[in-house]
Amino acid sequence: MSKTITPLSEVGLFGLMERYEKTFSSHRRSMTIKGLENDAAIISQENASLITGQNILLEGIHFDLTYFPLKHLGYKSVVSAISEIIATGSRPSHISLALGLSGKMSLEAVDQFMEGVKTACDKYNLDLIGFKPSSSLTGMTISVTAYGFSKSSKPISRSGAKETDLLCVTGDLGSAFMGLQLLEREKKVLKETGEAMPDFGSYDYLLERQIKPEARIELLEQLEATSIRPTSMCLIREGLAPSLIRLCKSSKVGCIIFENKIPIDHTTSTLCDEMEFNPLVAALNGGEDYELLFTLSLDDYQKVEDAKDKLNNVFLIGHIWPESKGYILETNAGQEIPLKARGWGKEDYDQ
Repeated sequence: MSKTITPLSEVGLFGLMERYEKTFSSHRRSMTIKGLENDAAIISQENASLITGQNILLEGIHFDLTYFPLKHLGYKSVVSAISEIIATGSRPSHISLALGLSGKMSLEAVDQFMEGVKTACDKYNLDLIGFKPSSSLTGMTISVTAYGFSKSSKPISRSGAKETDLLCVTGDLGSAFMGLQLLEREKKVLKETGEAMPDFGSYDYLLERQIKPEARIELLEQLEATSIRPTSMCLIREGLAPSLIRLCKSSKVGCIIFENKIPIDHTTSTLCDEMEFNPLVAALNGGEDYELLFTLSLDDYQKVEDAKDKLNNVFLIGHIWPESKGYILETNAGQEIPLKARGWGKEDYDQ
């Protein structure tokens, strides 16, 4: 029995908006005054600073619908946006979503995407307060704005690092990038051979890191439990190197990190060996890990040592030093190499 495919033209943009107004419930009734039912959302929170972050994902640039399940894409779209709120030391509370949808997209396909959005909202206690669909001539476009409130008078930013501070990261790096390489490899095999059964081997972890990442909200709970406050923090979105250089530039400091301290999962290293790719490059410039990079004072580091059982997946990778000394990677061979950020455009952060 074939699946029913409903053209979006049959329900229209307003019908699509009304459809999801009925689907999403409020997780934060005391804060959300008006949400999807209103032209503009109204949220309220006393004695707190509003934090916002925005992310855009473009079909053909950030995702490929050949192999990216729509439900996971919806989930990842939310995670990528709320991770910016978490990087200020704040908890995300609301999101708004704008979609550009091509004529080839069916109602059932949009339902799958929105199911992923709802799953993320339910997991992270988020209210969807805005939903604006539009027609698109260039494939699917996803824009997510995330909101949160900080009860601190000074939310954590990139600009607070001081000389002698220690550099830490959560999780492991380079795995999402290698998950993407695996997907691209199997897509190429499909195109060349017509073989419809991809061979992902034992790399499920890498696929999950690319297709369904998680936001590191547990770090906030761990920091609160240990009374530790980072001096600066940022999201690792495009790889460790550009994130680190941006943090240092904002704080007007330099840094040194150590190759043997950078956390790289063994499955990442295994696939890198198989594909003849340097795992260090994947970690430094791979992107989409959505881990957190932060600095701690020397005083707070002793708290980290004393509470290792509460601070899971936090790794010390280096330290801050004077801006004049630059941004340095010390290799396992003892060489000091200037860090460079490889971006999609002009390499503004090369030194």
